[in-house]
Parts: sequence; structure tokens; C-alpha cells
Amino acid sequence: MNNNQKRCSGCGVVLQDQNVLQEGYTTSLENDICQRCFRLKNYGEYQVVAKSNDEYLEILKQIGKTKDLVLYVTDLLNLEEDILKIREYIQNKMILVLNKKDILPKSVKESKLIKYFADNHVHFEEIIVISVEKNLNIDYLLKRVKYFQTTKNVYVVGHTNAGKSTLINKLIKNYSTSSTQELTMSPLPSTTLNTITIEINEYLTLIDTPGLVDTDSIINYVDKNMLKKINPKKEIKPRTYQLRKNQSILIENLIRIDYVEGERNSFTLFISNDLKVKRINPKRTDLKSLQKTSYEIFYDTDLVIKGLGFVKIVNKGKIDIYLNQNVNSFTRKSLI
Repeated sequence: MNNNQKRCSGCGVVLQDQNVLQEGYTTSLENDICQRCFRLKNYGEYQVVAKSNDEYLEILKQIGKTKDLVLYVTDLLNLEEDILKIREYIQNKMILVLNKKDILPKSVKESKLIKYFADNHVHFEEIIVISVEKNLNIDYLLKRVKYFQTTKNVYVVGHTNAGKSTLINKLIKNYSTSSTQELTMSPLPSTTLNTITIEINEYLTLIDTPGLVDTDSIINYVDKNMLKKINPKKEIKPRTYQLRKNQSILIENLIRIDYVEGERNSFTLFISNDLKVKRINPKRTDLKSLQKTSYEIFYDTDLVIKGLGFVKIVNKGKIDIYLNQNVNSFTRKSLI
């Protein structure tokens, strides 16, 4: 076993060269990354690692015992149902970082997004909209980190696939004076397995943390090809369907939405451009074997499907949604 506790620079797990079936395996302890990260970076091969959120929550509790600044990174397309839940574990100063602005339509203003959260969530030092892909507001984020940080250490937390590691890699590239480290990035859950410490410069050390796993996200229940379609790679082009009572739409073979009650209504889909959507006759039985959830919709409501995106519904009405029983959906006041 590795007594020096050398860790993988990609995912943070302790490296070992004894058991190929256990996490952290590497062919040589002279390597800096584990075999899993090597295969993922070079061949796109993903090895599933079953991790309990209990381990991650314990890390959050330990962060809560410090006075360090925390960056809470979240994905604008897949926001958490309760974005303040993290405050149960961490009372530190915290910046809410709204990532992947480039995925939303350009017409969506940063100020509107910030106001949406400022009106509902007052427990953050600041709310900053960024796009790592487009380098949007990364300089500003760093300035605000310097303003709010209490020690050299700044923790980066959030759910899986929010873009934490991507953000840290961007900060390393843009601002690091010495580090050439690169974290492993993937659209799949549990890529980062333990905390990883990265010294950006003499006044800032970032500590990446494992993402909280959304076990009720659709990305856990699709194959690799569908996962590629679900994860948007460029700006979303919203698709709007005008539905009357007793009309239905189908998203791939994943989700069925039936409009069961109400006046003529507008359903605008904010999902990956690669996903196929079609209007179907409600008498068809497509996906009706899946679990049904019924919602009463009020004016300007989003129907959110965890891991997929959301549907903006303009008027009041009632809908039935059919999807995998393990996948969560919920409604909220319209984001856009």
C-alpha cells in the first residue's frame, strides 16, 4: 500500500498499485494520476465509482468548521430545487456562482438572473454569473474572491456536473504562477473523488471538493450516447409548442408531457438542441408505462426535469408528466 498517501492530481483519490479493482489504481506510484482518470482523459472511458453522499456531506461539515470563503458553483440549466440547502452544513461567507451562461440564450440578461436569486436567496455575499467556456466574468469573480476571502484557502463546492473542476482549470490557466495541474473533467457523476488542493498564487489556494451526487438526475439512468445528447455543447435554441387541452409532447423516449386541463398554452423547452421533440396524439400510449406525476401549473411556471433542463409554461393549467420513477421533477417560478 502507499504509505505516503500520494493523491491523484485529477480526482483526488489516494493512489495505489496493488488492486486494479479498487479506486486509485495506477500502474506505477510514480504516476500523478490514477488509471481511471488516465482512461477518461485520453480515451473518454468512464469507470463508474459508487460513492455515498454521506462522505461528501462530512467534507462539507468540515468546511463549515473553518472561516474560509466558499464558492458555490451551480449550473444555470440544472439549478437545485433548494439552493439554500447547503447552508445546513456551511455557514461560511459564500459566493453563489451561476455557471454556463453560454448555454442559455444570449437574450437572457445577467441582471435578470441575479435579480431572480437576490429576490429569493439572501444568504450569499454576492451572486455572479459566469461562463467558463467563454471566459465570461472570470476576472470579476477573482476580484470578488480577493475581496471576500478570509484566509488563503477558498473552497469550491456544488453538485456533480456544475462545472467546478472546469472553473478551477480555467483559474489555473489564467492566473496560476506555478501550477500546471489539471483536474479531470467529465459530464458524468463522481469524477472528483476527494478534496484536491491547488495553489493558484501566493494569496490564493483553491480546494476542489467532490460534487454532491444527484441520485434523482436523469443522467444516472441513460446510456453514454443519450448522455452526450442531453449535455448541451452550445447555446440552446428554445423550442416553443402551443398546446391545447388534451395535447401531448414527447422528448426522445425519455419524457412525455400531457396537457390535461387549461386554455391554449405556451410550452417553451430549454433543453439540449440535440434532443428530439415531437407533438403526439394523446391517445398514443408512448411512455405511459413510466411513472406519472401530476402538477397544477400557475402563471409563468417552470417544469424542471433534473439533469435535463426545464420547460417554461406561461398560463395556468394541469399537466401529467411521465418519466423514469427514479428521476425527480419539480416546479418553480419561471427563471427566464
